[in-house]
Amino acid sequence: MQKAGRYETVVLLEPRTARMELPRQTDVPSGRSDSSITAIEQFRQGLRGELVLPKDAAYDKARRVWNGAIDKRPAAIVFCADPDDVVHAVTYARSQGCLVAVRSGGHNVAGLSVCDDGMVIDLSRMKTIAVDAERRIARAEAGLTLGELDAATQAYGLATTMGVNGDTGIAGLTLGGGFGKLGRKHGLSCDNLIAAEIVTADGQLLRTSATEHPDLFWALRGGGGNFGIVTRFEYRLHPIGPSLLVGSVLHAYDHAREAMRFYDRFS
Repeated sequence: MQKAGRYETVVLLEPRTARMELPRQTDVPSGRSDSSITAIEQFRQGLRGELVLPKDAAYDKARRVWNGAIDKRPAAIVFCADPDDVVHAVTYARSQGCLVAVRSGGHNVAGLSVCDDGMVIDLSRMKTIAVDAERRIARAEAGLTLGELDAATQAYGLATTMGVNGDTGIAGLTLGGGFGKLGRKHGLSCDNLIAAEIVTADGQLLRTSATEHPDLFWALRGGGGNFGIVTRFEYRLHPIGPSLLVGSVLHAYDHAREAMRFYDRFS
């Protein structure tokens, strides 16, 4: 953990020597209770979502990310159902002193959304979105992908700047700045962020905006995921679509010089 102003920040992939120990039931002799097992079971019971451990059949599928070359083995994967689950997971991970990685879309090429021996807090099942067409605002949970966000906003002929691959998660893209095809006209994804709900390292759920915790809101707009775990984003929308003319223009190689000269003049 590190301090940034008044806010304690989660350094998601800081190298640690500590390992999160999650013992198996078979490790405990018959008739003897084990406080660490009691703790993890109490943690599981406090979740609305799902806890996946290395012994579970779903573990190998749950630890996969978009880049198949990444092969990390977390000690626990928490599929959160709501912000309360995120608070619960952060509080438990803090009590254990373990490494935390956060996954939404899991699209990061370097595999930063999974870790060895620590806890993965997975937001991919948090997909609620509400579109206020009159005010041109979308309130979107962090588990949504770009394609899912676009589908919801395009129902009203609205959109905001996002990336170019529909299976990318909105969370990592927005927190990293977020460049997309609408950027030249409407700015980056983070430029269109009006507010965000975030769970801080000490387990607080805060709403941030230009007027609420503005220094933290400033940091979230392109500063990456190390200031906490954003559970909900509020975006400014713009009238675009739903009918769009899209496509590729191809020229024969023999016409390359002519085509490039035209493109230079046109640009």
